[in-house]
Amino acid sequence: MIANFEDFVTWMFVTIDDLWRQIASFYKRPGPEPTSCSDSELITIAIVSECRGWDRETHLEAEWNPYRSLFPRFPNRSRFNRRRRNLMFAINHIRQLIVQGLDLAQDAYGIIDGLALPVMEFHMASQRNRDWDAHGAAFGYCASKDKTYFGYRLNLVTTSGGVILNFELTSSNADEREAAEDLLPLYPGRTFLADKSYVSADLAERLLGYGVKLIALRRENQHEQASEPLRRLITRFRELIETVNRQLTEQFNLEHNYAHSFQRLCARLYTKLAGHTLCIYLNRRLGNPEWLKIKGLAFATEA
Repeated sequence: MIANFEDFVTWMFVTIDDLWRQIASFYKRPGPEPTSCSDSELITIAIVSECRGWDRETHLEAEWNPYRSLFPRFPNRSRFNRRRRNLMFAINHIRQLIVQGLDLAQDAYGIIDGLALPVMEFHMASQRNRDWDAHGAAFGYCASKDKTYFGYRLNLVTTSGGVILNFELTSSNADEREAAEDLLPLYPGRTFLADKSYVSADLAERLLGYGVKLIALRRENQHEQASEPLRRLITRFRELIETVNRQLTEQFNLEHNYAHSFQRLCARLYTKLAGHTLCIYLNRRLGNPEWLKIKGLAFATEA
């Protein structure tokens, strides 16, 4: 049972350390092993920090000060940033291993949706560095907030229980159907529901060739409309993906990142998504402990 923050960190570290031992050989780096803070400790610090919303690196050490007994060899700021970037693919690998072990990840139904991911305020975009342009950042429009932003779109594939199966980062002005064609063939035998931005008879037909069924809401000007029961079903599942989006934006501050380069953005993104998945795992393992509910980390995991 998790009763306080120390328990939460301990559960996280034990889980992450066990998984890290399975994959550590894939991420060997030249030179000696770190003698201060181990890789599994650093990954735990990074993920727990995102779970608590401690995403300002300038404040990170101060936030952890009351809990330094948990990690006596706490890394300094520059070393923490460098090592987290070096370990970002390992962090995503850990997330994937957790997903594979979740029974919720085997749902027959799933959802695909896109989420705006700004990298800077719109009025500051003219002063951006070239790194963003080199990695496809662009101006896009977020209909739900009725505003134009500069950055990317995070395309999420989730189960009906809120588990993030996969994701793809694209330019904010890219066609969402292209992301669907990249991601959905990886899940044959499943049915995915989507909103009207994914409507395409050709795409649906191509996905059927991979054993994937895509059902998207029809646009209002289309002659053939979905039946009322189907519209209600899609709307219900849309509410689930909106819950996941709110968790990522409100609890993990996804739309307010402080990265100054594409590589740093990816490191933060992988860490936030891993934190989300690990919290769902703990909820399932421990039965929604009260402490996680109080801290806003007890995510709904039932359809």
